[in-house]
Amino acid sequence: MINFSQKTLESLHYYVYALIDPRNQKIFYVGKGTGNRVFNHLSCAIDGEQETHKLNIIREIVNSGQKVNNYIIRHGLDEDDAFTVESVLIDFLTHSSFSSVANISNIVAGHYQWNKGIKTVDEIETLYACIPLQLEDIRHNIMTININKTYDRMGTQQDLYEATRKYWVLSESSIQKVDYVLGEYRGIIRVIFKPNKWIKDGKRYLFEGDEIIDPEIIDLYLNKSLPQKSKGMANPIRYFYKQNLI
Repeated sequence: MINFSQKTLESLHYYVYALIDPRNQKIFYVGKGTGNRVFNHLSCAIDGEQETHKLNIIREIVNSGQKVNNYIIRHGLDEDDAFTVESVLIDFLTHSSFSSVANISNIVAGHYQWNKGIKTVDEIETLYACIPLQLEDIRHNIMTININKTYDRMGTQQDLYEATRKYWVLSESSIQKVDYVLGEYRGIIRVIFKPNKWIKDGKRYLFEGDEIIDPEIIDLYLNKSLPQKSKGMANPIRYFYKQNLI
């Protein structure tokens, strides 16, 4: 089979798939997509000249007179769910402990792998045990934003992003110094963003940015508890400038 029928295409929606090498029965690629995405890798390998580990495996399979085994792992998904399923599978199959079932050629590891990927139980405890953020450990100019009012209603990373990035009364001079924006719930840092652009909307600001997955930055700040606020301090915004609280 080189493509799905029209009725199948109408029923699939987003799906997550795996490519299996028939010579050793190992999974060598996991992806997500719609339509005939699962078949596109074969045509790229046969008709194209690009050299990648994935495409070379496909060429070797074809040259041996065999066919790639295509499996749909889960279908009928929306894009966010497909993104999550793909990430979980890639994290699992690229982990050294599970190399007996896969030889993954995916170049990019699973999304959110550093803070949500596979870990031992000891690593999980280290990640989530709430260690106080010491002022002397701060290595960047950071802004923390309290999201207590919205955190319980959030279901996705996009919800967390939207709750953290807008709309806040800020001074332009302060935000220009900020390296990272940290969303905090009940005094604990839950997410870290790198603002790429600040936008003024009336008297308030919002930012556009990316979630941080750098393990060094995550280790410094994520799931750390913030110093207690001074009595009567109600502002949801706090600034920590490289070892100095302001």
